[in-house]
Amino acid sequence: DVSGALCISQAWPGMARTIYNDHRRFLETYLTRCPGFFFTGDGVYRTSEGYYQLTGRLDDVISISGHRLGTAEVEDIVTHHVAVAESAVIGYPHEIKGEGKMLSFLPQNISQGYGSGNGYTQETVATELQELISKKIAKYAAPDYVQVTQANCSNTHTG
Repeated sequence: DVSGALCISQAWPGMARTIYNDHRRFLETYLTRCPGFFFTGDGVYRTSEGYYQLTGRLDDVISISGHRLGTAEVEDIVTHHVAVAESAVIGYPHEIKGEGKMLSFLPQNISQGYGSGNGYTQETVATELQELISKKIAKYAAPDYVQVTQANCSNTHTG
């Protein structure tokens, strides 16, 4: 089991060849970081069986009180909670910490209503998620705000 940056050794049809009016930026971003490979900017985990799992963008980092924290780390932990279907972590300017963190999540079983029959309220889930993140990562990683998001549309490309 290995994790790291996803880099591709061979070109493929349709891959970008430049950035309009900024070829130097293209070279610096995608080709110089890992010479001989195309750097995708994604983190990846490879299992001992050879399966790959994308873990998130490597450049999607929030700096909280001097600690650099990848948003994918937090999102991965949060989605293990029984009440969470999907999650997103975003940073926002914070006067003291530099950046603060807000967690937004989509609850399981939305069609039945949030918390129906399982005893969860927004407050109990928010508290549990903050405690889970504090335990699995660190106290500084716990979000300042937890927001429940109600989806009114599908995540598929067809609508």
